[in-house]
Amino acid sequence: MVTLNSQAITPFNQTVKQPLTKQKITVLQINLGKLCNLACNHCHVEAGPKRTEELSPEICQQLIELINRFPQIETVDLTGGAPEMNYGFRPLVEAAKKAQKEVIVRSNLTIYFEPNFEDLPEYFAKNQLRIIASLPCYLEDNVDKQRGKGVYNESIRAIQLLNKLGYGKDTNLVLDLIYNPPIPRNENFALTPDQIKLEQDYKTFLMDNFNIVFNHLFTITNIPIGRTKNYLQNQQLYVPYLKFLESNYNPETIDNLMCRNELSIDYLGNIYDCDFNQMENLPATLPNGEKLTVEKLLSLEKLDIINEVKTASYCYGCTAGSGSSCGGSLV
Repeated sequence: MVTLNSQAITPFNQTVKQPLTKQKITVLQINLGKLCNLACNHCHVEAGPKRTEELSPEICQQLIELINRFPQIETVDLTGGAPEMNYGFRPLVEAAKKAQKEVIVRSNLTIYFEPNFEDLPEYFAKNQLRIIASLPCYLEDNVDKQRGKGVYNESIRAIQLLNKLGYGKDTNLVLDLIYNPPIPRNENFALTPDQIKLEQDYKTFLMDNFNIVFNHLFTITNIPIGRTKNYLQNQQLYVPYLKFLESNYNPETIDNLMCRNELSIDYLGNIYDCDFNQMENLPATLPNGEKLTVEKLLSLEKLDIINEVKTASYCYGCTAGSGSSCGGSLV
């Protein structure tokens, strides 16, 4: 049996054959910090209740200035950790809404039952935030294995609360759910299922069993970084999984990759092409190699200054099969 090593993976930029260029920046995805009430086993951020890293008042103010200064920003996408638990969440929400931006909050749903966060559903509805919530399966056992015992039932309760407020029903109150497969336990790897069919399966099951409605389902591939990478490495599955993703590379995904029109910003104000590069500490740079920060963007007075997206082997995760992004499949 031949043992695979990292050299078995074709560098992503060789597969693409031409530089992955940036397009006009319309999305700011801001990671407010690593504090979270959950510690999911697939979390690429490696967030959890014991993490203390979070946004500072200084960086928060710089981000508000960035949002106000550039009309081309259409969407402010807030993530974490649980973004709601980290400093700056509500100031950023209110600044972005005042500037008439779409605001997305990537919510784990269970946060609504933590002390001091019980008002979040009403706050979201009042500010017409678009909620993109993790529900990695419509079956209880699969969710609790990934996210912790009791998470499924709390998630169902949370969605029912949101439905009562109009989420999934009112056109201004959008609730989308995210599916991600279980972390591979052996070399029987599989791509995410067809997004349209799985969405219908979710809608049927959740309506029949819980009278729940939602807008869209997004299917997301497990990118081999963070806790997923650690697990795969421990099981000697990391390189085989990368090879599987590479073997399913689909060039039709390239035009719609999220990294091309967004900036990913961490709690320190550093800038990356995407959330995955952020977690792997692969920063975006100016043409002269200088690392990019929010402060630098403000001083340059422009957003469109990155020529080329930084790529790595885990980019095969976003380009395999139907593709994967924070908004689901790409083709």
